[in-house]
Amino acid sequence: QLDNVEFLVDDADYLGSVLAEDGYRFQVIQHGNRNAIERVFWEIERRTSSFADSFSNVALETAQNWLEAVAVYHNSRQT
Repeated sequence: QLDNVEFLVDDADYLGSVLAEDGYRFQVIQHGNRNAIERVFWEIERRTSSFADSFSNVALETAQNWLEAVAVYHNSRQT
């Protein structure tokens, strides 16, 4: 079900050639919104990894309590 899909690829040469070889449509985008979205995902990955490193040796209940406290704090902040 990929007939109407256009893949967005960065400057990785192999991606375009593989997609073209298989007959898929693609567009090379090196700047703009795609890079901004990649930065957001990179930051989420970095924070998730940092959290996992910080809580890798604690009981599940401790990590759960900490996450709940952070959620309460975050959701109650006035902006």
